[in-house]
Amino acid sequence: MTLINRLIDWIDVRIGIREITRKELTGYLLPRNINSWYSLGSVLLVIFAIQVVSGILLLIYYVPDSGKAFKSVTDIMNVVPFGWLIRLCHAVGSNMMVLALLLHMLSVLFMGSYKSPRELNWMTGFILFVMVLGISLTGYLLPWSQLSFWATTVATNSANAIPVIGPSLVEFLRGGTLVGPPTLGRFFALHVGVIPAGIVILIAAHLFLLKRTGISTPPFGLNEANKPWQGESYRYEDHPGGIPFIPDYALEDLRSIFIYLACFLAVVFFDPSLFFPKEAFIPANAFITPAHIKPEWYFLANYQTLKIFPNEFIGLTVQGVAMTLLAVLPFIDRGRERHPLKRPLFMACSIGGILLWIGLTVWGHYS
Repeated sequence: MTLINRLIDWIDVRIGIREITRKELTGYLLPRNINSWYSLGSVLLVIFAIQVVSGILLLIYYVPDSGKAFKSVTDIMNVVPFGWLIRLCHAVGSNMMVLALLLHMLSVLFMGSYKSPRELNWMTGFILFVMVLGISLTGYLLPWSQLSFWATTVATNSANAIPVIGPSLVEFLRGGTLVGPPTLGRFFALHVGVIPAGIVILIAAHLFLLKRTGISTPPFGLNEANKPWQGESYRYEDHPGGIPFIPDYALEDLRSIFIYLACFLAVVFFDPSLFFPKEAFIPANAFITPAHIKPEWYFLANYQTLKIFPNEFIGLTVQGVAMTLLAVLPFIDRGRERHPLKRPLFMACSIGGILLWIGLTVWGHYS
């Protein structure tokens, strides 16, 4: 220990490590009534780290070529030592990441944490959500199976409904008129390079904004927590008399992370087929169209919306309006009240929207 203490002393003289520790860890105070929902941000960081590590390991053996992609994935599953584990972790992790992100956004909604002065926090989080959906969609094609090939065909074909630019947009996404080798190359570049870089930048921006505005106090139990700051000058929301991040809330974070890992590994080891329909194990064939090809569960509501309307453009417009309203919600809901039970209109719209999304998802699954 003496050697460690001497090393810490040496570093402290040069960069003030003890002051940083006091300010950012043990001296970083959180609201006393903070709850477990706030841990979802840390859970998402762990999920993203697992996705990055497992993705890099898959890249060692994956071949982004339409003639070799399916075989390389098959070899990863059957030949490469523990390759099956890495691939399952990556595939299951992408689904779990979307689920955790949805729960995180719902917690922010119902606790009113998107209100002033946290509009930018919400918008960066919303863009992160869209980018996570994008990285999941582009990764879906890479195994080059019947499922991924035809699901990508259906997904990109929906852009055809956009007036004027629709056909050009489809050709741009596919790299040609049909899904083929150029599509795989484009989606591979987006999946492993462009979108991950964007996600890292946005995570950094999101954390920076969180650090600058401070942790929002939950609207439950403290009357003064219900009213967001609406002044004209910058104010950091500090929490004098609160609990220190380390060790108090760090243990809460760890508990949430371990609960997530338990659920994640339970799916990986006991029910990995949950996210793998039988078409996922058949190589892509452009001349054989499967009878029932559906997107992943988080796109089923979008899929069913397009089927409801007689015109795909109307379906796309409805979805675009819904996403736009969600993105600019902090600028629409300007009320100061944050407690969900004291916002009946918000509760009715939110619960109605959630039930509608669940209903469309179930309908899309069984249709």
